[in-house]
Amino acid sequence: MNNCISKKDTKAVYKDGNTVRKVFAPDYSKTDVLYEALNTARVEDTGLDIPKILSISVEDGQWVITSEYAKGVTLTQLIKEHPENIDSYVHAMVDYQIAFNKRSNPLLLKLKDKLVRQINALELDSNIKYELSTRLESLPKHNKLCHGDYCPDNILVETDDAGKITAITAVDWVHATQGNASADVANTYLMLKLVDESFAEKYLVDFCKKTHTDRRYVHSWLPIVAAARMTKHIPEEKELLESMIDVCDYQ
Repeated sequence: MNNCISKKDTKAVYKDGNTVRKVFAPDYSKTDVLYEALNTARVEDTGLDIPKILSISVEDGQWVITSEYAKGVTLTQLIKEHPENIDSYVHAMVDYQIAFNKRSNPLLLKLKDKLVRQINALELDSNIKYELSTRLESLPKHNKLCHGDYCPDNILVETDDAGKITAITAVDWVHATQGNASADVANTYLMLKLVDESFAEKYLVDFCKKTHTDRRYVHSWLPIVAAARMTKHIPEEKELLESMIDVCDYQ
């Protein structure tokens, strides 16, 4: 398998004809591999057109998930190649998210339950954790399909010669849940803000305009999703995330 298209410390992705093989490190958790495959299958069951799981196997002591190959490039790459089209790319990104938020699967983990566990796992002042938990409980419970890691790196697109998007899909549904779409949007906004604040603002403005959502409602989720992201323990994000979990700033 020489055609490596993505590589991280714990996994590598290879193109093999019309399939993609995700090969996990030898010490990668069996539970996490099977959960990723199951979660992706449950997203497939919603009817959303995503690259489908074809098989799960063990080869030379390493777990392998084989999926359909999705043509195209990441939205991240497309933005670098055609920065002049950034507004249309934001529109396509938002439109696709709105489309999958309309779907659901009752077998998916509830987003609120996941957020509760993440908040409880943090080493934060008990008063802050109480405020976050209280806010989370007060926000509406929905059952919409949420990606959980919806960002340009996980969006694959096909384009014409001018760089206009003709097809779009998302990959890496391991964090998919059922929950409030605005929580999923707040999470994407946060991830974008950590990289490019201008892009993040374009994204949020477009989503709120198309869905008639008050941006203050999306912002009400920010302290919660920021706290959840702190469980990743990324040092360079720590200062910004800590500033965002101050609930009083997002009233």
